[in-house]
Parts: sequence; structure tokens; C-alpha cells
Amino acid sequence: MFRFLHSSDLHLGKAFGGYPEGVRNRLREARHGAIVRLAQAARTGGASTVLLAGDTFDAETPAPETLRHALRAMAGEADINWIMLPGNHDSMAATELWRRVVTDGPANLRAITDTHPFEVGAGVMILPAPCTQRRPGRDLTEAMTAPTPEGVLRIGLGHGAITDFSEEGVGTGIIPPDRSTRSGLDYLALGDWHGRMQVNPKTWYSGAPEADGFKHDMTSGALLVCLNGGPRVDVVETGTIGWRTVALDLLPGEDCLARLSKELPDAGLRRDLLLRLEVTGRLPLADHAALMAEAQAIAPDFGWFDHDFSGLATDAQPDDLDRIDRAGALRQAAEVLLADSTNPARAQSDRDISAAALSRLYALALEVQA
Repeated sequence: MFRFLHSSDLHLGKAFGGYPEGVRNRLREARHGAIVRLAQAARTGGASTVLLAGDTFDAETPAPETLRHALRAMAGEADINWIMLPGNHDSMAATELWRRVVTDGPANLRAITDTHPFEVGAGVMILPAPCTQRRPGRDLTEAMTAPTPEGVLRIGLGHGAITDFSEEGVGTGIIPPDRSTRSGLDYLALGDWHGRMQVNPKTWYSGAPEADGFKHDMTSGALLVCLNGGPRVDVVETGTIGWRTVALDLLPGEDCLARLSKELPDAGLRRDLLLRLEVTGRLPLADHAALMAEAQAIAPDFGWFDHDFSGLATDAQPDDLDRIDRAGALRQAAEVLLADSTNPARAQSDRDISAAALSRLYALALEVQA
């Protein structure tokens, strides 16, 4: 029997461009903190080995402090053995990076720089396939067919995409999904896909221990693997910051604010959540304005908040325009925006902008009147 923790895609040093500086700092710190959380997850699960299946670093030339902090953090978890595989973001083409990892790394870290099988425990062999460059162009996991002593457990460690068997027969990946069978592996630990995925009972993508985008709708974590006959794989949550998309499709007559409230977590759980609100459908102007006002009101509750109302159409009536103003410049502006938002000769994106502007004008008018 052998227990270990399977993780990948820490992407330490990821820039997170496009987000405010404060958010970027929190996201980078959360990724660094994943090292300690992985060690604790392994320890709690009765494992002393953590396999990092590639892309520990986001770039081939991480900042000196990013590398130093990572190595120091792993050294601080002295009872854990770290096995670090080069991925496509931090491939072996980054010779200086891996020279420094090997020379400056702690004694409990093994950086893989070749395909030679090695023992990680009594009767347990790792068969690695480090990425030689960003796009190797060939199946590096063929190296996992290398012979090992009879009776040992064979664990493959690789990074890359599983072959996509499309109708055209041309896939975007290069790793065969039956690699574990072809190479006689007891388990194949893969990295590259940031969401957790089981390919077959012996082949898994662990996913990133800390989410870095809205693509994967699942909790972030690692895999605690026990090899005792067939593999037993348990998910261990390690993420601290959530990413979530809330999609609302609304119709006139619905209580849009109640719908939104139902989809949101309690106020005390929002600080560690990045939330993207996507609203579609059709609402009366008053409800549209109320929903926009509510979105602006709750935005500071979250670690980061964004909303997209471009798919939400507005039903505006003359009485709605009267609430903005019965005459004068504001009334004229409202009438122009209403006409523009319903003009079939205009592009849909332009009509959406006019509708959003009309809703904003309506909301501002009500604020002034209040």
C-alpha cells in the first residue's frame, strides 16, 4: 500500500492582469499559500509524498522572490517529500530555472529533469515524463513504458492533454487516454487541465489547488491517492478563494431582486469570492434599474464583482419616461435612448448600450427625486 497527494498547476507568480492590484495580490498570495495547504492535506491523509504534475510556476523565468518563497515554503514542510515535474509553462527549456531548483531546493524536494524511473518508497516507482518545451509535439508519456523491477507499484507522472477523438480524427492533445494500460501503470497523475477530471479509474487530472478563473465550476483541491490493489482516490479541498458565475434569465413579472438574492451566498461568505453576474431576458424599466442599483450596492461585498447586463432587454412605457421628467432636456434624452434601444436598424450591441443608459438615467432620476 502507498499513499500520496496528487496536485498540479500551482502557477506560482501568475500575474492576473486585468484585475485591480489588491485583487491580484490576494490571488497571488492564495497560490503561494497552497503549498502549506497541500502539505497539511497530505499529512492529514496519512501521506508523506506530494506529486506536483507540472506548472508549479507560471513562467519559465519566475521572479527571484517567487522561486525563493516557494522553495522556502517546501523546506518548511520538512516531513513532506515534494516531487516536482516540469510542465509546459515551466518546461525543461528553462534550464536556468531548473538549475536553481536543483541547487537551491531543500533536501525534501526532488526536481525531475529526466525520464529515468526512480523509487519514491519501498516497492514504489515514479515513471516521469517532464515537458521538454512549451509544445513538445510528441507523446512524452511513452517514456512511462520503461521497465521496472517485478512487483513494484508503477506511478506515471505527466503533464499535457489527453487525445481528443473527434470525428475528424485529429485531436488537440497527444497523451492517449489508455496510457495507464499501455504502460502498465497502477496510477497516472496528470497536470495541465485546471479542473479536476477522471479519465479512467487509474488516470486523473488533479486540477489546480487554487482556482484561477471562472472556467471550472467546482471546488479547488488535490487528490489523496491510496494504492492498495486498485487506486482509491479522494478529493481534498485546498482552495481559499472561489470563482463563480451567476446566470439569471429574467422575465417581466418576476421578482428580480429575490431571484438575485437567492443565488448569492450569505454576506459573510462574499469576501473570498470572485463573482461574475450575467443577466439575460426582459424586464420593465423600473425592475431593470432596480437590479442595476442592487448590483452596484452589493459589489463591495465581494473579493471582486462584475456584471453583464448586455443580454437583458428593457420594456419602457411612457409612464416610465414621465418619472424621469415630463419635459426638458432629460425627457428628450430619455426619448432618444428609448428610440435607439428599440431601433431594429441599429446593431444589437448599440441597442444594448442605449437600453443600459436609459436604465441608468431612470435610476439617477429616482435618486434625485428621493
